[in-house]
Amino acid sequence: MDDIIDSIISLKSERSAVILAHNYQLPEVQDIADVTGDSLELSRKAAETKADVIVFCGVHFMAETAKILSPTRTVLLPDKHAGCPMADMITADDLRRFKAAHPGLPVVAYVNTSAEVKALSDICCTSANAVRVVESLDAGAVLFVPDKSLGSYVGAHTSKKVITYSGFCPTHHRILAQDVVAAKRAHPEALVIAHPECTPDVVKLADAVESTSGVLRYVAGSSVKEFIVCTERGLLHGLSKASPEKVFHNPSPLNICPNMKKITLEKVLWSLQDNQHEIELPEDVMNSARKAIEGMIAI
Repeated sequence: MDDIIDSIISLKSERSAVILAHNYQLPEVQDIADVTGDSLELSRKAAETKADVIVFCGVHFMAETAKILSPTRTVLLPDKHAGCPMADMITADDLRRFKAAHPGLPVVAYVNTSAEVKALSDICCTSANAVRVVESLDAGAVLFVPDKSLGSYVGAHTSKKVITYSGFCPTHHRILAQDVVAAKRAHPEALVIAHPECTPDVVKLADAVESTSGVLRYVAGSSVKEFIVCTERGLLHGLSKASPEKVFHNPSPLNICPNMKKITLEKVLWSLQDNQHEIELPEDVMNSARKAIEGMIAI
């Protein structure tokens, strides 16, 4: 393992590369990264670096977003099969049909979508800023794709009508309300923090609803010492590193994203050695998608 890490560090320097890791990645992949965070945060930080090569340890749509924001850089995804089931639930053609069924309404696309879907959208959002993005639009109703759970959360926090697509995150939906109730019973002093991709009944049980980066900030700023964390279990590694004096409980044995776990240290090394797997996108798609992302960033 040490030999692999040493080789990664050496090649990273040789190739002027930066390694980004999402909060849900394997602990050892998070530990080797130059930056950890949520998907958009990582892409924005990558765009600010002077690196020639961006190794994105996440899933496909995240690496695409990095390419959109850093079009002249080489962006590598160490495992080309690391996809996102939620992002796969809506294609460009699906979005065209959804728009045709609700003509004239602006489309808010969660960043958990393909570049082609972003390119057909009016503006993007993250789980942290979705409510602010929807509120910023000069429309009484919006189309929200693809996550019906995040869309439901947004709809409950805005006066606008939010018409949601039917997508969802399988990993977050595997966290059941009964699991959270059992965890609260076992740990009565713990606060419950839920990601808004969770089902509405789980969100209702939460003391706080936050994005992955928001969970880290919330815990760091809280005087409470014990938390039940309702999101993909990979975040517990970062939480334990950032707040080692606090205790974190996993509410479900099923809240693991198999796609996030496909990237290993070996694959990071091979990616640097063999330029695997480079993200390439049509220029027109990148330009249109960039407008949707930059519209969000402007807010």
